[in-house]
Amino acid sequence: MLRVQQIHFAYLDKPTLSGIDFSVTPGTTLAVIGESGCGKSTLLKLIYGLYDLDQGAIYWNDTEVLGPKFNLIPGMEFMKYLAQDFDLMPFITVAENVGKYLSNIYKDKKDQRVAELLEIVEMSEFANVKAKYLSGGQMQRVALARVLALEPEVLLLDEPFSHIDNFRKNSLRRKLFAYLKEQQITTIVATHDSTDVLSFADEVLVMQNGTLLAQAAPKNLYQNPSNHYVASLFGDVNTITHDGKNLLLYPHQLVVDKNGAIPVTVTNAYYRGTNYLIEATHNGNLIYFENDTALEKGMEVRLNVKKG
Repeated sequence: MLRVQQIHFAYLDKPTLSGIDFSVTPGTTLAVIGESGCGKSTLLKLIYGLYDLDQGAIYWNDTEVLGPKFNLIPGMEFMKYLAQDFDLMPFITVAENVGKYLSNIYKDKKDQRVAELLEIVEMSEFANVKAKYLSGGQMQRVALARVLALEPEVLLLDEPFSHIDNFRKNSLRRKLFAYLKEQQITTIVATHDSTDVLSFADEVLVMQNGTLLAQAAPKNLYQNPSNHYVASLFGDVNTITHDGKNLLLYPHQLVVDKNGAIPVTVTNAYYRGTNYLIEATHNGNLIYFENDTALEKGMEVRLNVKKG
């Protein structure tokens, strides 16, 4: 089990992380979400041992994670950390980068392992291409394969799909997270992408201003956000007073209803393929809802909260 116990850390005088406390069971995929600058990347670096804690402790089973004061080479050998910069060697091939830390004693096994990893990240056809000729997204996929090569017990991923094209991202995510679950690799992923969270995480940490704001299963967090900040991390969200209650509602939870209790005036319509996202005003505030067809600017309609 990974245990993060009341850790505190500051780069200078201002605290970056304050009182972060949680645990992760083996084989779990944990997503860490929050606005830019909330401390997600710093948390991953501390868990890996790249910095020394100001207070608190981090353990993997019975082993304490220690920083540069205690380790000549920072980082724990049973963990792998993929930063937002990929650190590939530009003048060797993709296959050589992936197999860089694998033993050469059993060459056939090494080649088989590299081929397997390149298939997972959909880079097999680039095996013999030098890394310097790759795009940013291709480099990110190679870097993913490389951190998996030695089968770490704990994998730390910082925005692992940020450079990858949308058309390829979904397939890659499914393959990668299925592999991690199959191998029972404990994974912590810092991300801005709600798909990473809702579709693949077992548990979610929400961070704000260096503190831990919420911790729950993704479905519970999405359906029962504790405040507007938490809900907004999953997309557009409306704050509406309905039946005497202040509600946090996503656009799909509002429907046009001629007998609805929420009068709005349409200001814009955005085509999204399967439907339209309608922007409107309600009591001077912007509100967003989904509709099968576009609605004209200035049109007045009434909304109701979708049942179920």
